Amino acid sequence: QVQLEESGGGLVQAGGSLSLACAGSGPTFSSFAVGWFRQVVGKEREFVAAVSWNGGSTVYADSVKGRFTISRDNGKNTVWLRMNSLLPQDTAVYYCAANYPGRVTGPLFDYDMDYWGYGTLVTVSS
Repeated sequence: QVQLEESGGGLVQAGGSLSLACAGSGPTFSSFAVGWFRQVVGKEREFVAAVSWNGGSTVYADSVKGRFTISRDNGKNTVWLRMNSLLPQDTAVYYCAANYPGRVTGPLFDYDMDYWGYGTLVTVSS
């Protein structure tokens, strides 16, 4: 069993930066790949970024490539999403989710994920 909790959301101006954290519980968290997804009300949830169990592989959606960075520290059971050059269209509820086995070879999908957090709201004002 893995539990996930997101933090770090908030209000930021366009062009600004924000860092989200996903804290995982359980001794097996370091065996899971972790992905960030986001959802706008009325739209489907979309993939943002993912990192493999050991941090060796990362994948990004085209819409965030070059602006967002995903990383993890298994000693702290935490995965971060650093978001730079934020745009109003980045406004969404951001969720982290865990997938086993922890390999990442491409974008992840909702049905790939085994555990989900409750989300944190990011609002980017223009």
